[in-house]
Amino acid sequence: QVQLVESGGGLVQPGGSLGLSCAASGQFFSIKSMGWYRQAPGKQREWVAAITSGGSPNYAVSVEGRFTISRDNVKNTIYLQMNSLKPEDTAVYYCHADIVLWTTGPTNYWGQGTQVTVSS
Repeated sequence: QVQLVESGGGLVQPGGSLGLSCAASGQFFSIKSMGWYRQAPGKQREWVAAITSGGSPNYAVSVEGRFTISRDNVKNTIYLQMNSLKPEDTAVYYCHADIVLWTTGPTNYWGQGTQVTVSS
């Protein structure tokens, strides 16, 4: 059973910082890309950032320069460091991974989501 378990999140004031992490566990052959999405109330889920197995990051325009995604392939974990947070960053953040299983091809997995609230 493959799982993505997120941690971090919480309440922070505008301009503050917060970190998220997401660890993949279970039996699998390899992990390709991993990343973060978010969904604000009443809005569609949107892509935030992603990182390849080789460590190349990509960011949505709305977070570039403020968020940093990183990856530890030994721990099968990604991190999202969020700085200069704005109220519009408030959302449930979901971890995503493209995981290659031993018996099938690449499969999409999602974490359970973690709430990030930016408010004074």
